[in-house]
Amino acid sequence: MAKASTDPTVMKPVDFKRWRKSLKLSQKEAAEVLGLKRRVVQYYEKGERDGEKVQIPKYIRLACSAVAAGVSDYDGPARDREQPGGVPSASAQSARVQSTKAQSTSD
Repeated sequence: MAKASTDPTVMKPVDFKRWRKSLKLSQKEAAEVLGLKRRVVQYYEKGERDGEKVQIPKYIRLACSAVAAGVSDYDGPARDREQPGGVPSASAQSARVQSTKAQSTSD
């Protein structure tokens, strides 16, 4: 585990526990939504493991923020796909327009 930081922007153990409790999650539930073992959640809340300081990694801090915002999963950036009813998405339409403009200027 990483050493503790003096950076004030880094999530502290008390902040991690406050995040979990604000969402009314048990340690086990917090571990499940973050993809961790319950014991790691305990380390983060205590701020140490086997007497050594533990820093909460950035990816966990970001995951906490996403979970607090209601994000339950992420499947990557939006893809060009059709909307219901066979209508192309706005990004697909924009790409087609750009392609058409490029072809007409090269003629």
